[in-house]
Amino acid sequence: MSGGTSDFTADVAVVGGGPAGLVSAIALAAAGVDTILIAPAPPEDFRTTALLAGSVTALTTLGVWEACLPNAAPLKAIRIIDDTGRLLRAPEVKFDAAEIGLDAFGYNIENRHLNAVLHDHTARLKLPRIAAAASAVVTDPTGATITYAGGAARVRLVVGADGQRSLCRAAAGIGTHRRAYPQTALILNLGHARPHADISTEFHTATGPFTLVPLPGRRSSLVCVLDPASAAALYAMPDAALSAEIERRAHSLLGTMTAEPGRGIFALAVETAQTFARGRIALVGEAAHVVPPIGAQGLNLGLRDAATLAELVADARRQDLDIGSPSVLARYDTQRRADATSRRIAIDLLNRSLISDFIPVQSARGLSLYLIDSIGPLRRALMREGVTPLASQPRLMRGEML
Repeated sequence: MSGGTSDFTADVAVVGGGPAGLVSAIALAAAGVDTILIAPAPPEDFRTTALLAGSVTALTTLGVWEACLPNAAPLKAIRIIDDTGRLLRAPEVKFDAAEIGLDAFGYNIENRHLNAVLHDHTARLKLPRIAAAASAVVTDPTGATITYAGGAARVRLVVGADGQRSLCRAAAGIGTHRRAYPQTALILNLGHARPHADISTEFHTATGPFTLVPLPGRRSSLVCVLDPASAAALYAMPDAALSAEIERRAHSLLGTMTAEPGRGIFALAVETAQTFARGRIALVGEAAHVVPPIGAQGLNLGLRDAATLAELVADARRQDLDIGSPSVLARYDTQRRADATSRRIAIDLLNRSLISDFIPVQSARGLSLYLIDSIGPLRRALMREGVTPLASQPRLMRGEML
């Protein structure tokens, strides 16, 4: 049932042109699935993404990583420093990729460079792209129709990669579980006088993480989590004043800092779709789950969504099965839910332990970090699970084509 007919524009339409959507389209096309991409030109994106080892392997397998590498910085070590100023403070902990046999945990890259490489690769694949936003998605037992300015497309499966306010998710009638945090993240890139030595440094503060992640050269990306009023005040500062304040908060670890043009601010929340697929619509990336920018899990989860869905669709196509059938979508939901749920719980616990004034919670966080620092096998097991989770390694993440 996967072969095309005159009734269908393509087998699959990917709605959304961010990294998760672009990787979904590339992976499906690489597996021989007739795919179209429906997405307008993306807005300017000042964010960066720390791509962990599994994601790098997937992009390498798809043939796009080599073009990313010149604009990516390796993450050879991760350092966590307790900067809460509280009476009960956790020890400093350092995770070294070499300890688990890796050159790096992953690479940090600016989203604008990542998106450009992925977009260029879709062009090389001659993957059809409709440069317009979807305005409606209507499903029926045999397919789905996506309407956009100037036309419509009919497909067997819709991949909803259209972000937190997903039109595809709404069309499928899928609700979400959402919890807002009393925190706001300020994000920007900056230059600094001292080399970062490929080490990502995360200061744990009473309002949330203050994280410096290496970029090529003497540059880093910053995610600074604060209460909303403080974040707004920093966001409004002139560049020189903001640079000085960031250097102060970083305890001059990297010397004099210079904020680069372009900064963003957004409220923190955790949100998970009640199901990741329904009625010929499968959700990937932030359409399926949103987590705070802690532990480099957000886009890596989205890329595992993309790789898993492409694998299931490719397998169904080889067996001449309906790629948008309830059984295929149920397998996708089952395979992705455990991974997304476990990451959400871990990030939520860590974040809540930072902002909690409850002394037993602070003690538990300090003890946990002490045990991680002291017990080598535990530390190495956590590092491996963080980079390449055992329960969620689709073929692309193992370096195998679909």
